[in-house]
Amino acid sequence: MDNRNMIMAVVLSIIIMFGFQFYWDSQPPPPGTVQKSAGAKKGQDSKTPSGAPSSELPAVPDPDGGEDLQVPIPGVTTPSLDQAQLKSALKSGPRVRIDSPRLSGTISLRGARFDDLTLLDYRATLDPESPQIRLLHPVGSKTPYYAEFSWVSADTKTPDRNALWTTDGSRLAPGKPLTLKWKNERGVAFSLIYKIDENYMFTVTQNVENNGTAAATVYPFGRLVRTGTPEITGFYILHEGLLGVFDGILKEVEYEDIQESKTIKSQSTGGWIGITDKYWLTALIPDQKMTTDARFTDKVVRETDNYRVDFRGSALALTPGKKASTENHFFAGAKEASLLYAYSQKKNSDDFWDKLFNDIMVVLDLKADNVENLGIERFDLAIDWGWFEVLTKPIFLALIYFNTFTGNMGLSILLLTVLIKLAFFPLANKSYKAMTQMKKLQPEMVKLRERFAEDKARMNQEVMALYKAEKVNPAAGCLPIIPQIPVFFALYKVLFVTIEMRHAPFLGWIHDLSAPDPLGLLTVFGLIEWKVPEILQM
Repeated sequence: MDNRNMIMAVVLSIIIMFGFQFYWDSQPPPPGTVQKSAGAKKGQDSKTPSGAPSSELPAVPDPDGGEDLQVPIPGVTTPSLDQAQLKSALKSGPRVRIDSPRLSGTISLRGARFDDLTLLDYRATLDPESPQIRLLHPVGSKTPYYAEFSWVSADTKTPDRNALWTTDGSRLAPGKPLTLKWKNERGVAFSLIYKIDENYMFTVTQNVENNGTAAATVYPFGRLVRTGTPEITGFYILHEGLLGVFDGILKEVEYEDIQESKTIKSQSTGGWIGITDKYWLTALIPDQKMTTDARFTDKVVRETDNYRVDFRGSALALTPGKKASTENHFFAGAKEASLLYAYSQKKNSDDFWDKLFNDIMVVLDLKADNVENLGIERFDLAIDWGWFEVLTKPIFLALIYFNTFTGNMGLSILLLTVLIKLAFFPLANKSYKAMTQMKKLQPEMVKLRERFAEDKARMNQEVMALYKAEKVNPAAGCLPIIPQIPVFFALYKVLFVTIEMRHAPFLGWIHDLSAPDPLGLLTVFGLIEWKVPEILQM
């Protein structure tokens, strides 16, 4: 009977999960929900832009050339990156230094590219001597991965990816902005003012001034380029690939989907677009009041996929003597929940849930310090909270809050698990009572099976009569388990996707809560040195 209850619980859980997914997919996505891209047709638009068709406007130019590349673990500096080639690429042109508490690197004056960034707070492994995480790589290295901001125009020359910019300084640091300048032969002057905060956010102010004699129309744009398909976890509960928020809706595009569709377009006001790994994110954030055309694209160059995400802003019409300016942002760093949420906060927001979540963060003292509230729409969705966001976020906040007292994430997990079990104890107690009643009926059940072994229909009638007489519900033992399934699934998801669990120690031999137990059954609890395949670690 216990086995039957367990089977019933599993079957009902599967029915609920698939039923929920069917219902979810059949509903129009409300603001803040996830919209997956699955096998879109080549060149398909996810939303038709209003006004002039996109084909009539100058498109964001494609980067020229490409490299035949090797692809390592995303964002991790390893010997396979060919350090000699990387150093050669960094010395191929003039650069200015990036110097901040959490980032180091350089900006290439050839193309004004962000293409050399290292995260100072994170390393590849637990070894304190292991390499720091290198997130961006320059053109000419084995894994070009970079961001750039510029303009496109149909009637005037704009700086291209090979333009050599001049600068007024040699270093970009918090409180020390950097200005890059370039001018075409018609007297149209372009400038980029870069600023950086104390975390991972760059502010990019794009200025243009028409000092010529003819009118000009330019469109500001931002672009991310990643060369080669990185190794990904490949686990269904985690998205790694291209993503963005358009009109409040999160769109996630798998690498294999964009390889098939080649181009996916969207148009929205505000939002953001980027590329995510499990723990790291690069994102382009246009002016949140500007209407932009955005694209996910894939172009194969020398048998290697080049993934690109870009946005093009509204037209800036410049008569002689006129100036125009737009302010965008670029994020390149770790997906720390408190940081992403702080960037997404709107000043003086009237949204009830926004204010409630903000109040909770303040009460629990979990808000990130020294972060400007930029009002980036749903920037917190860069972390894959999943379908059960209403559960995963509170669970995450509880773990972080407990960790401020315990100082150990493993102990925080144990404490939260105990509290969840206590909360569900009334349901669990009913389940235990129901199972006890079923056990008491086992002798009578055995007698009925023996008595009516040749008459199954009669046996079922007698069994049901017995249940009715004893006031026993055979499903009561497993039904109370079902409400607990989403909660513990959400807990597992939080532990799997959040960077706060990365390299977090517990006790004894457990030094990384985000990694499989090194002393498992398949290694005879550490007696056999064997790298267990990932499929067996699930």
